[in-house]
Amino acid sequence: MPTLPMEARYAAPSASQQRLGVQVADMIPGAVTIRVSLADPSRQWPHPYTVALDERGERIPLSRNTIKIAARWVLRTWPEEDWTRPHSLDLTTGQLYVAAVRGR
Repeated sequence: MPTLPMEARYAAPSASQQRLGVQVADMIPGAVTIRVSLADPSRQWPHPYTVALDERGERIPLSRNTIKIAARWVLRTWPEEDWTRPHSLDLTTGQLYVAAVRGR
């Protein structure tokens, strides 16, 4: 599994956060990580958005409903986080990270 560039690591996930990782992994077969943000590229205003990545770091195509549902589940599980920046969720551990910004 490739290592993802991460800026910040949060505390160990709770049991419910770990279950969320399992549920999302079941919903998106082959995904090991999802990146969640409020920056849907097809919208001009904040809108829940998800990108799923497989073990090679390649994108997995998702339906519009899956994009929205997975993002909403993560946003509701961590409501206290700063969602102005994208976050990555490791589906194997339930660990949430602030995604590193490329080019910095």
